[in-house]
Amino acid sequence: MIDKFSDFIVYVDESGDHGLQNLDPNYPVFVLAFCIFHKPHYTNVVAPKLQAFKFQHFGHDLVVLHENEIRKEKSPFNIFESRQERVDFIDQLTVIIDQSNFVLVSCVIEKERLNHQYQSPGNPYHLALGFGLERVYRFLLEKNQNSKKTHIVVERRGKKEDDELELEFRRICDGANWFNKSLPFIIQFADKKTNSTGLQLADLIARPVGLHVLRPKQDNRAFAVLESKFYCQGGRKCVGSNYEGWGLKRFP
Repeated sequence: MIDKFSDFIVYVDESGDHGLQNLDPNYPVFVLAFCIFHKPHYTNVVAPKLQAFKFQHFGHDLVVLHENEIRKEKSPFNIFESRQERVDFIDQLTVIIDQSNFVLVSCVIEKERLNHQYQSPGNPYHLALGFGLERVYRFLLEKNQNSKKTHIVVERRGKKEDDELELEFRRICDGANWFNKSLPFIIQFADKKTNSTGLQLADLIARPVGLHVLRPKQDNRAFAVLESKFYCQGGRKCVGSNYEGWGLKRFP
């Protein structure tokens, strides 16, 4: 029997809220990050590295890494006895991301501009989802994996939001996309407490992308690590800003 599933799996997480009222002046963007992993590499390399990291720092691998909780040093990320310990923790996590092979597609919705340019702007999450799925499909076309099913794993946010997201996901995959054709994706919802390596990495990645778009001249070590991972024109050897509009989509 021919394997009906593709060689890739995609984990998706967000940064910022998708509301268009009462914008946060310090972070007026919504970011959706799609991390595309080759399944054997994910299973044999990426997941074990993150597990070993957790065992080293917490003594077990049940901790779920959340960028917001790490940044604000909320439990269980308030264990550090010195600032250097915390720096070492972040540095090791950055190295894991750097050494993990994955292809990144990220969509940044600039909400203030969206409000100004459109009388009836769409839902930022739904807009980012459409742009992201189109780019993931283009990547699968290049890998000759477009005829097989690929799972898109997203975090649950609430019944109403999840129902709306699933409806939009199916609308996009049924043909409401740039290709005007059916896309071979399956949506998979995961609870926020799910200890998924891929979702945790996507969570850690989304905010640095948003900060880069907002303040491109500000030092952003995390984004510097991500630049070589963006899906881009010219394949994996792309340099400079060849990922703009490809792996990094800004709207409007």
